[in-house]
Amino acid sequence: MSDKEFLTPEGLKKLEEEVEYLKSVRRVEVAQRLHEAMEEGEITENPEYEDAKNEQAFVEGRIIDIETRLNNAVLIENKGGPANEIRLGTKVTLTEVGTTSKEHYLIVGSAEADPINGKISNESPLGKALIGRKTNEEINVQTPGGTIKFKVTHVNNK
Repeated sequence: MSDKEFLTPEGLKKLEEEVEYLKSVRRVEVAQRLHEAMEEGEITENPEYEDAKNEQAFVEGRIIDIETRLNNAVLIENKGGPANEIRLGTKVTLTEVGTTSKEHYLIVGSAEADPINGKISNESPLGKALIGRKTNEEINVQTPGGTIKFKVTHVNNK
């Protein structure tokens, strides 16, 4: 993971809420499970105890991961630069050259990437190809299936 973790205000809020939930709710639930499993007696061959310990490790690992991301967070503020230039936080509309179907994306940092929901990382092949581009420019993106040519049809930096 890079030193900087680029986050939109929404992404920052989501991570802050998740770490708060993990610390205040999940930790308590897992501790209760561990306590109950330990009361059952022998813990060396107790599957409930082992499962609770694994869940505890997962929760603590996730807390550490999120806190690291938050400590390295750089808020994406879509200010400055040309209005039609693609950068972190830009909403962009693309058309694959030779087709009429439009694809809509929001360029985000890797922590928020969710391609199914139209959020692509600035570190992805498409995201890298888009950064710095402007409306009406064409780009080539190398994919596992070959090179795809896109035209930038709209850029929204609001």
